[in-house]
Amino acid sequence: MKLTPFIDPLPIPQYLTPLERHKCFTYYEIGMKEFFHEFHSELAPTKIWGYEGQFPGPLVNVNSGECAHVKWKNELPEQHFLPIDRTLHGSSEHMPDVRTVVHLHGAEVEPESDGHPEAWFTNNYHTVGAVFDSPVYKYNNNQRAATLWYHDHAVGITRLNVYAGLVGMYIIRDEEERKLNLPSGAYEIPLIIADRGFNEDGSLFYSDTTNVRPGPVQPGLTFPHPSVTPGEAFENITVNGKVWPFLEVEPRKYRFRILNASNERFYKMNLSNGQKIIQIGSDGGLLETPAYMDELTIAPAERMDVIIDFSKLAPDDTIVLENTAATPFDFAPPVGALPDPETDGQIMQFRVVELTAPDTSNLPAILSHIPKLRECDAAQTRDITLDADIDEYGRLKFLFNNKGFMERIDFKPQLNDTEIWRIINTAGATHPIHIHLIQFQILDRIPFDAQGFTANGLLNFTGPPVKPPVNERGWKDVVQSPPGFVTRVIMRFAPFTGRYMLHCHILEHEDHDMMRQFEVVERKCGCKTNCTCKEHKPKRKCECKKNCTCQGKCTCKKSCTCKKKKSNHPSKKERHHKKCPTCPPCSETYRCECE
Repeated sequence: MKLTPFIDPLPIPQYLTPLERHKCFTYYEIGMKEFFHEFHSELAPTKIWGYEGQFPGPLVNVNSGECAHVKWKNELPEQHFLPIDRTLHGSSEHMPDVRTVVHLHGAEVEPESDGHPEAWFTNNYHTVGAVFDSPVYKYNNNQRAATLWYHDHAVGITRLNVYAGLVGMYIIRDEEERKLNLPSGAYEIPLIIADRGFNEDGSLFYSDTTNVRPGPVQPGLTFPHPSVTPGEAFENITVNGKVWPFLEVEPRKYRFRILNASNERFYKMNLSNGQKIIQIGSDGGLLETPAYMDELTIAPAERMDVIIDFSKLAPDDTIVLENTAATPFDFAPPVGALPDPETDGQIMQFRVVELTAPDTSNLPAILSHIPKLRECDAAQTRDITLDADIDEYGRLKFLFNNKGFMERIDFKPQLNDTEIWRIINTAGATHPIHIHLIQFQILDRIPFDAQGFTANGLLNFTGPPVKPPVNERGWKDVVQSPPGFVTRVIMRFAPFTGRYMLHCHILEHEDHDMMRQFEVVERKCGCKTNCTCKEHKPKRKCECKKNCTCQGKCTCKKSCTCKKKKSNHPSKKERHHKKCPTCPPCSETYRCECE
């Protein structure tokens, strides 16, 4: 169905009002609902899902250090309206069709609130997954200002639930950012970009099978229908829920928080008049200095905080935000399809109108300070290979270290340790890799002999390291890993222990086993202590360093001399049992404003 571009105005998502405000936390309830949405004025209303019955969901706005408690409610019907592949892990016939769990992408949270794929729940929590803990998630927001987003993360059907509409933006603000006097209010606008396909009747289209079958079906099996595909991309580009909208802008600076919420599609974004886009922030918040870019390449799940200055344009001028990225990314034809300038080659239009008030906002030359993580501080370097494989039905699938989601946990970094991960891409395509819990820094990308590595395991570099471009030199939680390169990232594992996810954010890959767990573990004390007790053997080992006068039972205090990296955060036991001394309703102990 061919739709006319730039005839519908850009919708602006509204901020969500909390139900309760306590001294220690702010309380929200967010329901997932089925409803009909108008993607385009020439298209019949489309049945989709959304948080609070909206697509995208409402904006959640919090301050750094402000604890938010969110009760996520599944109010969806029992039957899914998109095709479920019953051969994928967690999606067998005995599993409920409609399972949801919410991941706040980019947040530093305890594992119980991270949205583990198997912490899913059905309508009214009638059935829950194996690691479901509570319907109320606690977000401490004890991190720098940044653009995060929340989306579904249910095992085996994340691609379907996100495509159905379960996405929304979550903004953390702080004083450092406020003092910069960046464009704000009506001049700060979220742009949530996602491609969609439609049937002639206006209903949402999603493929129910795949033609990419490089191998045979194993004896005794039949090819499944519906079947997962290697990726889904569509010609209709929506921004804030509208296909190719327009936005009226004044001749002044605007701040746009851009999120790529597409399943598979990458975008190479540029302005049609050749004007530079000024990037000021990435996944984890502000960059150190503005990056003046001719083009921005944004992968699924990445966020880019940008300034566009319309001050040199006259009323009635128009600019189109264009896309030049091939799909699958970044393959040349005939494998990759270049975007059509009339459809997926355009994203939205800006229309310049008269200035209503002087522009008093600033674009400082220095935005923030980002302490650099040092390679010499890394306790360990780990290798993660991205591998292409063929499953038992002859379908293409991608894996980490040739292992699937349910394999044994191999990675167990210690709390507060710094590590370097080398992402070795032999899989032939660019994968956006997301690591939960932490923000990392990109060190470099090094070309290597992928064919030789696959054959004999020898990592032979074929060129010098390539430093990340200037707009990737901030804090990140998604990294583009191109084929034939070793992408090195460095990170510190804090502030919580527990199990978290590592996965590709092409959602069809994630659902088809390109996801692994890692576990952050407590640091063990490695010191040895000697007891000088001369009485009979104490009931517990005496760990004092000086003469002990205990009478059979050692009562001296342990004196540990190991160089233990201490955390500023309470232990798991303290988090569960310590209560706020002055406000009984508060069960959050991580950062209480009363204390």
